[in-house]
Amino acid sequence: MIFRTNKFISILKIVSTYAMSIGYVTVGLGHFTNTSFFLKIMPPYLPYHTELVYLSGLFEIILGFGLLFKSFKKWVGWGLIFLLIAVYPANIYLAFNKAPQEAINITPFLASWVRLPMQFIFITLAYIHAKS
Repeated sequence: MIFRTNKFISILKIVSTYAMSIGYVTVGLGHFTNTSFFLKIMPPYLPYHTELVYLSGLFEIILGFGLLFKSFKKWVGWGLIFLLIAVYPANIYLAFNKAPQEAINITPFLASWVRLPMQFIFITLAYIHAKS
């Protein structure tokens, strides 16, 4: 066997740390550079749409960078879990409403059957990092 299981898991954690960090920082910056995209998927029942888009983007950037510091990983992992749960209503709104799907040009299949379950994969990855 080329990789021992522990070594493979260790490499996987390193790769996922950098991938998650880049992903969260990039998407977080998108909240500021492409705010209109995120505003289109905000559920109408939530107040302060623009402020919430900026706030969630700020947290994504901070937590994305935080993943790179081993001493913060536990707290960052839990922060990401809470953030992913907090933004889930926007994903649900997108998945089940035609107006935001048309506004951002996404198919209902991608919005609901791909995006919604992916959130649980992201939560699981954040949990793995919180426990390491």
